[in-house]
Amino acid sequence: MSQKDRERLKIFERVKRGELQPVEAAEICGLSCRETRRQYQRFREFGGRGLVHRRGRPSNRSYANEFRSAVLAARYEERYPDFGPTLAAEKRRQDGYELDHETLRQWLMRKKLWRQRRKRAQHRSWRERRRHFGELVQMDESHHEWF
Repeated sequence: MSQKDRERLKIFERVKRGELQPVEAAEICGLSCRETRRQYQRFREFGGRGLVHRRGRPSNRSYANEFRSAVLAARYEERYPDFGPTLAAEKRRQDGYELDHETLRQWLMRKKLWRQRRKRAQHRSWRERRRHFGELVQMDESHHEWF
């Protein structure tokens, strides 16, 4: 439980005892009245555990584990082991598995089947430094020393 969660717990306990109004609690917490009402309802239902952020829970939009394992094991390792995630996602679309390339890339990196290769910058050679400060390069092909 973070410090912010502990502060909200104290404030909601004061609301429960009747020392504070929910509107005042919203001001103190820096939340809207509606958000405060929603969090207070969770506090009444689950106690202090209801205020803790729900980290670590699987996303509601995530793919099922069976689908993930079918895509990785059955398809990628057998048919496309040397493909990058973008090309593999395009081929997968032809096979009937609709999947974004970024999702596939994350899955492959997590299972250590693919790793990102760093793109190196093109080498840029530097010009030779001048012997004297302010010396210019002679650009006009003149054969005169004084020029």
